[in-house]
Amino acid sequence: MMPQHNTSENVYNGVYAQYVETASFLWVLRCLAVYRPHYTLQDIRALEQRLGLQLDGLMTSIDQGWAACEAGLETGEAGEVFTAAVIAIRSHDTFSIRQAVDAGLTSPDTQRGLISALGWLPASLAMPWIEKFLNGKDMRHKYLGVAASSVRRYDPGEILTTIVKREDCQQHAPLFARALRLIGELRRQDLMPVVMMAIASNQPIIKFWASWAAVVLGHSKAIEHLRPYVMQPGPLQLRAIQLVFRVLPVEQARTWVSDMAKDKALERGVITATGVLGDPHAVNWLIAKMRDPKVARLAGEAFSVITGVDLERQQVLGRAPAGVEFGPTEDPDDPNVSLDPDEDLPWPEVEKVAALWRSHGPHFIVGRRYFLGQPLSVEHLRATLAAGYQRQRHAAALELALVDSHQRLVNTQATTFT
Repeated sequence: MMPQHNTSENVYNGVYAQYVETASFLWVLRCLAVYRPHYTLQDIRALEQRLGLQLDGLMTSIDQGWAACEAGLETGEAGEVFTAAVIAIRSHDTFSIRQAVDAGLTSPDTQRGLISALGWLPASLAMPWIEKFLNGKDMRHKYLGVAASSVRRYDPGEILTTIVKREDCQQHAPLFARALRLIGELRRQDLMPVVMMAIASNQPIIKFWASWAAVVLGHSKAIEHLRPYVMQPGPLQLRAIQLVFRVLPVEQARTWVSDMAKDKALERGVITATGVLGDPHAVNWLIAKMRDPKVARLAGEAFSVITGVDLERQQVLGRAPAGVEFGPTEDPDDPNVSLDPDEDLPWPEVEKVAALWRSHGPHFIVGRRYFLGQPLSVEHLRATLAAGYQRQRHAAALELALVDSHQRLVNTQATTFT
Protein backbone atom coordinates (compact mmCIF):
# COMPACT_ATOMS: atom_id res chain seq x y z
CA MET A 1 0.00 0.00 0.00
CA MET A 2 1.28 3.45 -0.89
CA PRO A 3 2.03 5.71 2.08
CA GLN A 4 -0.72 8.21 2.74
CA HIS A 5 0.44 11.73 3.51
CA ASN A 6 -1.69 14.60 4.69
CA THR A 7 -1.91 16.76 1.59
CA SER A 8 -5.11 18.60 2.48
CA GLU A 9 -3.32 21.89 2.80
CA ASN A 10 -0.90 21.34 -0.04
CA VAL A 11 -1.15 24.15 -2.56
CA TYR A 12 -0.89 21.62 -5.39
CA ASN A 13 -4.04 19.68 -4.47
CA GLY A 14 -6.07 21.74 -6.90
CA VAL A 15 -3.58 21.05 -9.67
CA TYR A 16 -3.91 17.28 -9.29
CA ALA A 17 -7.69 17.49 -9.02
CA GLN A 18 -7.65 19.42 -12.29
CA TYR A 19 -5.49 16.74 -13.89
CA VAL A 20 -8.13 14.14 -12.97
CA GLU A 21 -11.01 16.27 -14.19
CA THR A 22 -9.33 17.13 -17.49
CA ALA A 23 -8.09 13.59 -18.16
CA SER A 24 -11.55 12.19 -17.47
CA PHE A 25 -13.17 14.75 -19.77
CA LEU A 26 -10.66 14.07 -22.56
CA TRP A 27 -11.30 10.34 -22.25
CA VAL A 28 -15.03 10.93 -22.73
CA LEU A 29 -14.26 13.19 -25.69
CA ARG A 30 -12.07 10.49 -27.21
CA CYS A 31 -14.82 7.88 -26.75
CA LEU A 32 -17.10 10.09 -28.80
CA ALA A 33 -14.44 11.06 -31.35
CA VAL A 34 -13.66 7.50 -32.48
CA TYR A 35 -17.21 7.30 -33.89
CA ARG A 36 -17.44 10.82 -35.27
CA PRO A 37 -17.55 11.21 -39.07
CA HIS A 38 -15.20 14.21 -39.17
CA TYR A 39 -12.33 12.81 -37.07
CA THR A 40 -9.22 11.33 -38.66
CA LEU A 41 -6.57 9.10 -37.11
CA GLN A 42 -4.37 12.17 -36.78
CA ASP A 43 -7.13 13.97 -34.87
CA ILE A 44 -7.49 11.02 -32.51
CA ARG A 45 -3.73 10.92 -31.96
CA ALA A 46 -3.66 14.63 -31.08
CA LEU A 47 -6.49 14.13 -28.61
CA GLU A 48 -4.68 11.19 -27.02
CA GLN A 49 -1.51 13.22 -26.64
CA ARG A 50 -3.45 15.79 -24.64
CA LEU A 51 -4.91 13.02 -22.49
CA GLY A 52 -1.48 11.47 -22.00
CA LEU A 53 -0.07 14.75 -20.68
CA GLN A 54 -2.76 14.89 -17.99
CA LEU A 55 -2.04 11.32 -16.92
CA ASP A 56 1.69 12.04 -16.82
CA GLY A 57 0.95 15.05 -14.64
CA LEU A 58 -0.78 12.81 -12.12
CA MET A 59 2.31 10.60 -11.98
CA THR A 60 4.59 13.45 -10.92
CA SER A 61 3.52 12.77 -7.33
CA ILE A 62 2.14 9.30 -6.73
CA ASP A 63 0.59 10.22 -3.38
CA GLN A 64 -1.12 13.39 -4.51
CA GLY A 65 -2.01 11.94 -7.89
CA TRP A 66 -3.72 8.92 -6.37
CA ALA A 67 -5.46 11.03 -3.70
CA ALA A 68 -7.01 13.07 -6.52
CA CYS A 69 -7.97 9.90 -8.41
CA GLU A 70 -9.51 8.42 -5.28
CA ALA A 71 -11.63 11.52 -4.84
CA GLY A 72 -12.61 11.32 -8.49
CA LEU A 73 -13.90 7.77 -8.06
CA GLU A 74 -16.59 9.12 -5.77
CA THR A 75 -18.31 10.66 -8.80
CA GLY A 76 -19.11 7.18 -10.11
CA GLU A 77 -18.26 8.26 -13.66
CA ALA A 78 -16.50 6.13 -16.29
CA GLY A 79 -13.89 8.78 -17.13
CA GLU A 80 -12.74 8.96 -13.53
CA VAL A 81 -12.54 5.15 -13.40
CA PHE A 82 -10.37 5.15 -16.52
CA THR A 83 -8.05 7.76 -15.05
CA ALA A 84 -7.80 6.04 -11.67
CA ALA A 85 -7.18 2.61 -13.22
CA VAL A 86 -4.36 3.93 -15.42
CA ILE A 87 -2.65 5.68 -12.51
CA ALA A 88 -3.13 2.76 -10.12
CA ILE A 89 -1.65 0.21 -12.51
CA ARG A 90 1.18 2.53 -13.51
CA SER A 91 2.05 2.99 -9.84
CA HIS A 92 2.05 -0.81 -9.19
CA ASP A 93 0.04 -0.41 -6.00
CA THR A 94 -2.21 -3.44 -5.44
CA PHE A 95 -4.53 -1.66 -2.99
CA SER A 96 -5.14 1.21 -5.40
CA ILE A 97 -5.67 -1.19 -8.29
CA ARG A 98 -8.26 -3.07 -6.26
CA GLN A 99 -10.06 0.21 -5.53
CA ALA A 100 -10.12 1.15 -9.22
CA VAL A 101 -11.33 -2.31 -10.27
CA ASP A 102 -14.07 -2.36 -7.64
CA ALA A 103 -15.22 1.09 -8.78
CA GLY A 104 -15.16 -0.08 -12.39
CA LEU A 105 -17.39 -3.06 -11.65
CA THR A 106 -20.22 -0.98 -10.18
CA SER A 107 -22.04 -0.46 -13.49
CA PRO A 108 -21.77 -1.22 -17.23
CA ASP A 109 -20.77 2.41 -17.81
CA THR A 110 -17.91 2.47 -15.30
CA GLN A 111 -16.85 -0.92 -16.60
CA ARG A 112 -16.17 0.74 -19.94
CA GLY A 113 -13.67 3.04 -18.30
CA LEU A 114 -11.86 0.13 -16.68
CA ILE A 115 -11.68 -1.88 -19.92
CA SER A 116 -10.46 1.19 -21.77
CA ALA A 117 -7.64 1.64 -19.24
CA LEU A 118 -6.50 -1.94 -19.91
CA GLY A 119 -6.44 -1.08 -23.60
CA TRP A 120 -4.61 2.21 -23.10
CA LEU A 121 -1.73 0.98 -20.95
CA PRO A 122 1.38 -0.57 -22.52
CA ALA A 123 1.34 -4.37 -22.76
CA SER A 124 4.01 -4.76 -20.08
CA LEU A 125 1.64 -3.22 -17.54
CA ALA A 126 -1.74 -4.36 -18.82
CA MET A 127 -1.15 -7.97 -19.81
CA PRO A 128 -0.36 -9.38 -16.35
CA TRP A 129 -3.70 -8.04 -15.13
CA ILE A 130 -5.58 -9.20 -18.21
CA GLU A 131 -4.18 -12.70 -17.70
CA LYS A 132 -5.12 -12.54 -14.03
CA PHE A 133 -8.69 -11.56 -14.89
CA LEU A 134 -9.00 -14.25 -17.57
CA ASN A 135 -7.98 -16.92 -15.08
CA GLY A 136 -10.05 -15.56 -12.21
CA LYS A 137 -13.06 -17.31 -10.69
CA ASP A 138 -15.27 -14.22 -10.67
CA MET A 139 -17.26 -14.05 -13.94
CA ARG A 140 -17.02 -10.27 -13.86
CA HIS A 141 -13.24 -10.53 -13.84
CA LYS A 142 -13.31 -13.01 -16.71
CA TYR A 143 -15.47 -10.53 -18.62
CA LEU A 144 -12.87 -7.81 -18.02
CA GLY A 145 -10.16 -10.09 -19.34
CA VAL A 146 -12.12 -11.05 -22.46
CA ALA A 147 -13.18 -7.46 -23.18
CA ALA A 148 -9.64 -6.14 -22.71
CA SER A 149 -8.37 -8.90 -25.02
CA SER A 150 -10.92 -7.72 -27.56
CA VAL A 151 -9.72 -4.12 -27.32
CA ARG A 152 -6.09 -5.20 -27.73
CA ARG A 153 -6.89 -7.98 -30.24
CA TYR A 154 -4.98 -10.32 -27.97
CA ASP A 155 -5.57 -14.04 -28.43
CA PRO A 156 -5.82 -15.80 -25.03
CA GLY A 157 -5.39 -19.15 -26.78
CA GLU A 158 -6.58 -22.13 -24.74
CA ILE A 159 -7.95 -19.82 -22.06
CA LEU A 160 -10.55 -18.53 -24.53
CA THR A 161 -11.33 -22.08 -25.61
CA THR A 162 -11.91 -23.11 -22.02
CA ILE A 163 -14.12 -20.10 -21.30
CA VAL A 164 -16.48 -20.63 -24.24
CA LYS A 165 -16.83 -24.35 -23.50
CA ARG A 166 -17.53 -24.04 -19.77
CA GLU A 167 -21.21 -24.29 -18.91
CA ASP A 168 -21.04 -21.67 -16.17
CA CYS A 169 -19.39 -19.22 -18.58
CA GLN A 170 -22.01 -19.94 -21.24
CA GLN A 171 -24.73 -19.15 -18.72
CA HIS A 172 -23.18 -15.74 -18.02
CA ALA A 173 -24.67 -13.93 -21.01
CA PRO A 174 -22.43 -10.81 -21.08
CA LEU A 175 -19.27 -12.91 -20.78
CA PHE A 176 -20.28 -15.53 -23.34
CA ALA A 177 -21.47 -12.90 -25.82
CA ARG A 178 -18.22 -10.93 -25.54
CA ALA A 179 -16.21 -14.14 -25.95
CA LEU A 180 -18.15 -14.98 -29.12
CA ARG A 181 -17.41 -11.51 -30.44
CA LEU A 182 -13.72 -12.03 -29.68
CA ILE A 183 -13.75 -15.32 -31.61
CA GLY A 184 -14.87 -13.40 -34.68
CA GLU A 185 -12.44 -10.54 -34.18
CA LEU A 186 -9.50 -12.92 -33.81
CA ARG A 187 -10.68 -15.19 -36.65
CA ARG A 188 -10.55 -18.26 -34.42
CA GLN A 189 -11.77 -20.77 -37.01
CA ASP A 190 -11.11 -23.61 -34.55
CA LEU A 191 -13.98 -22.38 -32.39
CA MET A 192 -16.59 -22.36 -35.16
CA PRO A 193 -18.44 -25.34 -33.58
CA VAL A 194 -18.98 -23.31 -30.41
CA VAL A 195 -20.19 -20.36 -32.47
CA MET A 196 -22.67 -22.47 -34.43
CA MET A 197 -23.99 -24.00 -31.21
CA ALA A 198 -24.49 -20.57 -29.69
CA ILE A 199 -26.59 -19.38 -32.64
CA ALA A 200 -29.41 -21.53 -31.24
CA SER A 201 -29.42 -19.54 -27.99
CA ASN A 202 -32.71 -17.97 -26.90
CA GLN A 203 -30.84 -14.97 -25.49
CA PRO A 204 -30.74 -12.19 -28.12
CA ILE A 205 -27.30 -10.85 -27.17
CA ILE A 206 -25.72 -14.31 -27.44
CA LYS A 207 -27.56 -15.18 -30.63
CA PHE A 208 -26.49 -11.91 -32.22
CA TRP A 209 -22.77 -12.20 -31.48
CA ALA A 210 -22.72 -15.86 -32.42
CA SER A 211 -24.34 -15.02 -35.77
CA TRP A 212 -22.02 -12.04 -36.25
CA ALA A 213 -18.95 -14.15 -35.52
CA ALA A 214 -20.12 -16.93 -37.85
CA VAL A 215 -20.52 -14.50 -40.75
CA VAL A 216 -17.17 -12.84 -40.04
CA LEU A 217 -15.57 -16.28 -40.01
CA GLY A 218 -16.95 -16.96 -43.47
CA HIS A 219 -20.20 -18.83 -42.76
CA SER A 220 -22.40 -16.59 -44.91
CA LYS A 221 -25.55 -18.67 -44.35
CA ALA A 222 -25.66 -17.31 -40.81
CA ILE A 223 -26.73 -13.98 -42.29
CA GLU A 224 -30.35 -15.07 -42.02
CA HIS A 225 -29.99 -15.16 -38.25
CA LEU A 226 -29.08 -11.45 -38.33
CA ARG A 227 -32.19 -10.49 -40.27
CA PRO A 228 -34.33 -9.85 -37.15
CA TYR A 229 -31.69 -7.43 -35.86
CA VAL A 230 -31.61 -5.60 -39.20
CA MET A 231 -35.36 -5.33 -39.38
CA GLN A 232 -36.01 -3.62 -36.07
CA PRO A 233 -34.53 -0.55 -34.39
CA GLY A 234 -32.32 -1.34 -31.45
CA PRO A 235 -28.80 -1.17 -30.06
CA LEU A 236 -27.54 -3.95 -32.36
CA GLN A 237 -29.23 -2.84 -35.57
CA LEU A 238 -26.37 -0.70 -36.87
CA ARG A 239 -23.80 -3.44 -36.24
CA ALA A 240 -26.00 -5.91 -38.09
CA ILE A 241 -26.46 -3.55 -41.03
CA GLN A 242 -22.74 -2.80 -41.24
CA LEU A 243 -21.98 -6.50 -41.64
CA VAL A 244 -24.95 -7.91 -43.52
CA PHE A 245 -24.93 -5.48 -46.44
CA ARG A 246 -21.24 -6.10 -47.05
CA VAL A 247 -21.85 -9.83 -47.45
CA LEU A 248 -25.22 -10.21 -49.16
CA PRO A 249 -25.21 -10.42 -52.98
CA VAL A 250 -26.43 -7.12 -54.42
CA GLU A 251 -29.78 -8.41 -55.67
CA GLN A 252 -30.59 -10.08 -52.37
CA ALA A 253 -29.48 -6.99 -50.49
CA ARG A 254 -31.88 -4.87 -52.55
CA THR A 255 -34.72 -7.16 -51.48
CA TRP A 256 -33.78 -6.72 -47.82
CA VAL A 257 -33.67 -2.95 -48.30
CA SER A 258 -37.11 -3.03 -49.93
CA ASP A 259 -38.48 -5.00 -46.99
CA MET A 260 -36.99 -2.49 -44.56
CA ALA A 261 -38.46 0.42 -46.51
CA LYS A 262 -41.98 -0.84 -45.78
CA ASP A 263 -41.55 0.29 -42.18
CA LYS A 264 -41.23 4.06 -41.72
CA ALA A 265 -39.48 3.47 -38.38
CA LEU A 266 -36.58 1.90 -40.30
CA GLU A 267 -35.94 4.91 -42.55
CA ARG A 268 -32.54 5.71 -41.07
CA GLY A 269 -31.56 2.06 -41.25
CA VAL A 270 -32.55 1.93 -44.92
CA ILE A 271 -30.37 4.94 -45.72
CA THR A 272 -27.40 3.49 -43.83
CA ALA A 273 -27.83 0.09 -45.47
CA THR A 274 -27.89 1.73 -48.89
CA GLY A 275 -24.56 3.40 -48.24
CA VAL A 276 -23.02 0.21 -46.87
CA LEU A 277 -24.17 -1.79 -49.91
CA GLY A 278 -22.52 0.74 -52.22
CA ASP A 279 -24.75 0.14 -55.25
CA PRO A 280 -25.04 3.36 -57.33
CA HIS A 281 -28.53 2.23 -58.28
CA ALA A 282 -29.76 3.96 -55.11
CA VAL A 283 -27.96 7.29 -55.50
CA ASN A 284 -30.88 9.19 -57.05
CA TRP A 285 -33.11 7.98 -54.21
CA LEU A 286 -30.54 9.23 -51.70
CA ILE A 287 -30.48 12.62 -53.39
CA ALA A 288 -34.26 12.80 -53.05
CA LYS A 289 -33.91 11.97 -49.35
CA MET A 290 -31.61 14.97 -48.95
CA ARG A 291 -34.72 17.15 -49.26
CA ASP A 292 -36.02 15.82 -45.94
CA PRO A 293 -34.35 17.77 -43.10
CA LYS A 294 -34.68 14.85 -40.70
CA VAL A 295 -32.46 12.56 -42.79
CA ALA A 296 -30.76 14.94 -45.23
CA ARG A 297 -27.31 14.76 -43.65
CA LEU A 298 -27.46 10.99 -43.21
CA ALA A 299 -28.40 10.63 -46.87
CA GLY A 300 -25.51 12.93 -47.74
CA GLU A 301 -23.13 10.66 -45.85
CA ALA A 302 -24.45 7.56 -47.63
CA PHE A 303 -24.02 9.38 -50.95
CA SER A 304 -20.41 10.13 -50.08
CA VAL A 305 -19.73 6.55 -48.97
CA ILE A 306 -20.84 5.29 -52.38
CA THR A 307 -19.49 8.01 -54.65
CA GLY A 308 -16.43 9.24 -52.77
CA VAL A 309 -17.68 12.83 -53.07
CA ASP A 310 -16.60 14.94 -50.10
CA LEU A 311 -19.43 17.45 -49.83
CA GLU A 312 -17.24 20.10 -48.22
CA ARG A 313 -14.32 19.78 -50.63
CA GLN A 314 -16.65 19.70 -53.63
CA GLN A 315 -18.40 22.79 -52.25
CA VAL A 316 -21.88 21.33 -52.45
CA LEU A 317 -22.84 22.32 -48.92
CA GLY A 318 -26.18 23.80 -47.95
CA ARG A 319 -27.48 25.38 -44.77
CA ALA A 320 -29.57 24.02 -41.95
CA PRO A 321 -33.24 24.82 -42.65
CA ALA A 322 -34.70 27.51 -40.45
CA GLY A 323 -36.86 26.44 -37.55
CA VAL A 324 -35.69 22.82 -37.51
CA GLU A 325 -34.28 21.65 -34.20
CA PHE A 326 -32.54 18.35 -33.62
CA GLY A 327 -30.86 18.83 -30.25
CA PRO A 328 -32.22 17.92 -26.81
CA THR A 329 -35.30 19.68 -25.53
CA GLU A 330 -35.38 21.44 -22.17
CA ASP A 331 -38.31 19.34 -20.98
CA PRO A 332 -36.97 16.70 -18.54
CA ASP A 333 -40.12 14.63 -19.11
CA ASP A 334 -39.66 14.49 -22.88
CA PRO A 335 -38.93 10.81 -23.75
CA ASN A 336 -37.27 11.88 -27.00
CA VAL A 337 -34.48 13.88 -25.35
CA SER A 338 -31.29 13.00 -27.22
CA LEU A 339 -28.43 14.64 -29.01
CA ASP A 340 -28.73 15.20 -32.74
CA PRO A 341 -27.30 11.97 -34.20
CA ASP A 342 -26.15 13.80 -37.34
CA GLU A 343 -24.73 16.92 -35.72
CA ASP A 344 -21.24 16.43 -37.20
CA LEU A 345 -22.43 15.72 -40.74
CA PRO A 346 -22.62 18.52 -43.32
CA TRP A 347 -25.85 19.72 -44.88
CA PRO A 348 -25.94 18.87 -48.59
CA GLU A 349 -27.11 21.40 -51.20
CA VAL A 350 -29.49 19.13 -53.10
CA GLU A 351 -29.44 20.84 -56.47
CA LYS A 352 -25.64 21.02 -56.55
CA VAL A 353 -25.34 17.39 -55.49
CA ALA A 354 -27.78 16.36 -58.21
CA ALA A 355 -25.83 18.30 -60.82
CA LEU A 356 -22.60 16.70 -59.64
CA TRP A 357 -24.11 13.25 -59.91
CA ARG A 358 -25.40 13.91 -63.42
CA SER A 359 -21.81 14.62 -64.35
CA HIS A 360 -20.15 11.72 -62.51
CA GLY A 361 -22.93 9.14 -62.44
CA PRO A 362 -22.25 7.69 -65.91
CA HIS A 363 -18.85 6.48 -64.70
CA PHE A 364 -20.47 4.16 -62.16
CA ILE A 365 -21.86 0.72 -63.01
CA VAL A 366 -25.20 -0.18 -61.45
CA GLY A 367 -25.09 -3.48 -59.59
CA ARG A 368 -21.42 -3.18 -58.67
CA ARG A 369 -20.38 -2.33 -55.12
CA TYR A 370 -18.43 0.89 -54.60
CA PHE A 371 -16.71 2.27 -51.53
CA LEU A 372 -15.75 5.95 -51.51
CA GLY A 373 -16.02 6.15 -55.28
CA GLN A 374 -13.98 3.10 -56.18
CA PRO A 375 -14.69 -0.60 -56.66
CA LEU A 376 -13.61 -2.59 -53.64
CA SER A 377 -9.90 -3.41 -53.60
CA VAL A 378 -7.43 -4.28 -50.87
CA GLU A 379 -5.22 -1.33 -51.79
CA HIS A 380 -8.08 1.16 -51.59
CA LEU A 381 -9.30 -0.26 -48.29
CA ARG A 382 -5.83 -0.13 -46.74
CA ALA A 383 -5.38 3.45 -47.87
CA THR A 384 -8.70 4.37 -46.27
CA LEU A 385 -7.75 2.57 -43.06
CA ALA A 386 -4.61 4.68 -42.89
CA ALA A 387 -5.96 8.08 -43.89
CA GLY A 388 -9.76 8.05 -43.88
CA TYR A 389 -12.23 9.54 -41.44
CA GLN A 390 -13.17 7.35 -38.48
CA ARG A 391 -16.42 5.96 -39.85
CA GLN A 392 -14.69 5.25 -43.15
CA ARG A 393 -11.89 3.48 -41.27
CA HIS A 394 -14.41 1.31 -39.41
CA ALA A 395 -15.94 0.28 -42.74
CA ALA A 396 -12.57 -0.37 -44.37
CA ALA A 397 -11.42 -2.57 -41.50
CA LEU A 398 -14.54 -4.74 -41.73
CA GLU A 399 -14.29 -4.99 -45.52
CA LEU A 400 -10.64 -6.04 -45.24
CA ALA A 401 -11.51 -8.72 -42.71
CA LEU A 402 -14.21 -10.10 -44.99
CA VAL A 403 -11.71 -10.37 -47.83
CA ASP A 404 -9.46 -12.66 -45.77
CA SER A 405 -11.19 -14.91 -43.21
CA HIS A 406 -7.88 -15.47 -41.38
CA GLN A 407 -6.91 -11.81 -40.90
CA ARG A 408 -7.81 -10.31 -37.55
CA LEU A 409 -10.34 -7.52 -37.59
CA VAL A 410 -8.40 -4.29 -37.05
CA ASN A 411 -9.61 -2.32 -34.05
CA THR A 412 -10.08 1.18 -35.44
CA GLN A 413 -11.01 2.43 -31.96
CA ALA A 414 -7.74 1.29 -30.38
CA THR A 415 -5.40 3.81 -28.86
CA THR A 416 -2.60 5.24 -30.99
CA PHE A 417 -0.86 6.53 -27.88
CA THR A 418 2.56 5.04 -27.04
